[in-house]
Amino acid sequence: MMIVDGKDLVLGRLASFAAKRLLEGEKVTILNAEHVIVSGRGDTTVDSYRAWLGTRNVANPRRGPIHPKRPEDIVRRAVRGMLPYSKAHGIEAFRRLRVYVSVPEEFSGKEMAQVPKAGLQSLGTRRYIRVGDLSKQLGARFK
Repeated sequence: MMIVDGKDLVLGRLASFAAKRLLEGEKVTILNAEHVIVSGRGDTTVDSYRAWLGTRNVANPRRGPIHPKRPEDIVRRAVRGMLPYSKAHGIEAFRRLRVYVSVPEEFSGKEMAQVPKAGLQSLGTRRYIRVGDLSKQLGARFK
């Protein structure tokens, strides 16, 4: 079982790392999902996510597609995008993923894995937004 602290990690790089490990058969747990960062200008990122949230079925808007707003769901969806989710082994890999906001009691004090070249210092830019801030601007409520 691999435990990853998502604090100051770039979302796409974290998601590809987690997807690779999931396809290898490992269980992956991502903590501090609200501190994961999305690179780029914050207002542009929020606008693109709002446009994505507005995508609905024309015949019956309540049927979907359903888009996540909470930080842990946004991170899970990013990892799912890196998996072959329409195939059986992709679905099985996705079931081995756990994502949490903050650090639950059961994981406090445990050793966390390092994700190579995924940190804030590898970004080389100051333009980013945290997933927690993004989800609050989208209307999610979490602690």
